[in-house]
Amino acid sequence: MKFLRIKAIAKKELIQIWRDPLSLALAFMMPVLLLLIFGYAISLDVDNLTTIVYDADRSSTSRELIDELTASGYFSIVRFADSQREIDTYLDTGNARVAISIPMDFAKTVRTGGTAQLQIIVDGSDSNTATIALGYLSALTELYSQRIAGERITPLIEPRVRVWYNPELKSRNFIIPGLIAVIMMVIAALLTSLTFAREWERGTMEQLISTPVKPQELILGKLIPYFLIGFIDMALTVLMAVFLFDVPLRGNVFILGIVSGVFLFGALGLGIIISIVAKSQLVASQISMVATFLPSFLLSGFMFAISNMPVPLQIISRIIPARYFIIVLKGIFLKGNPLRILVMDAIFLLIFGAAVFVVANKKLQKKMV
Repeated sequence: MKFLRIKAIAKKELIQIWRDPLSLALAFMMPVLLLLIFGYAISLDVDNLTTIVYDADRSSTSRELIDELTASGYFSIVRFADSQREIDTYLDTGNARVAISIPMDFAKTVRTGGTAQLQIIVDGSDSNTATIALGYLSALTELYSQRIAGERITPLIEPRVRVWYNPELKSRNFIIPGLIAVIMMVIAALLTSLTFAREWERGTMEQLISTPVKPQELILGKLIPYFLIGFIDMALTVLMAVFLFDVPLRGNVFILGIVSGVFLFGALGLGIIISIVAKSQLVASQISMVATFLPSFLLSGFMFAISNMPVPLQIISRIIPARYFIIVLKGIFLKGNPLRILVMDAIFLLIFGAAVFVVANKKLQKKMV
């Protein structure tokens, strides 16, 4: 009888979803659109930096240096300035991020073995880009200096660097798995945050209360359809990550499915709690967006390293489920980690899911008294 009641509630919810085209569009199109928008918009790769060059020397040596910078692919020259003042204009307006000024006696100083001065100005309004650009310029000018000098300085220490898991250092490879966690957290909570609020607005909640359906049966019945939808969305986003964004999937797909199911149960349960507390769909949707998107985006380690955050925020981040799901996704996608390495993160997600279900059950019991 208990299973039949859950099945009846789930069937009712499926019919309600099917009759609501907006809910269907929200359920299936929104994750795809968000992953497309954020996947292409967010990138930490720094290349094709707009650069303005003022070459007062106009020698073959200075032109060779400019060609080296252009050939690296990191710098895109948008203008050869006629004066130093023109550099200021391009930097002020944002038309150039980097400015290089080559003095008049550059080639002569190089030929005589002196130290040629090269003025480099970087737009520091974006400190991350500026730091990376300066690193590129330092490395390129050092290599160029050694080449034209005809000698190579032997360092006392020669590091042998190897990059594991993401050898090409593509930011997309670690951004996309994090995006999947953030998007699924938001979508799952948003979908279920409208369930009970919709019943209250349509006046059908009193009918559900009067039935013999128990709170946990009602919650599970409403969760099941959205769990299936969430699982389909999860599969779509994973397929997009692999085949559209070329993110390597090195781990076990079966483990990914299990942990994703645990995560979805917790995220959907959080939406149920919001829906029980807020009797308005508008209020419920707003609360779910604030309660899921901002913590998942800012405190999960997706965009900002948790170790660099103040200690109070580091403590708060420990209760953000997206933090642990991001670790799992990166571990499965990039590292191919087995379950024994990911088990602690999976256990937290399991505890979170159980906790929100208990809270939702308690909250709904109060409504049914």
